[in-house]
Amino acid sequence: MTNAVILWNTLYIEAALEQLRAEGVEIRPEDVARLSPLQTHHINMLGRYSFFLAEAVAKGGMRPLRNPDEVDNWP
Repeated sequence: MTNAVILWNTLYIEAALEQLRAEGVEIRPEDVARLSPLQTHHINMLGRYSFFLAEAVAKGGMRPLRNPDEVDNWP
């Protein structure tokens, strides 16, 4: 489970960095060095699981990145 979480987080961290770079945001190497794929607060370790995948994800795509300017229920 840990390896899957680290891989998932690494892929989405890289996608977020690529999007920021494409938007012209300066990404400093010292900031990237402090990022960690070991975060697990978004993983439900206990309870029920749903394995429904959006069609794009089932075909090997990625979920869209969350826009921090949009209001949502993110903790």
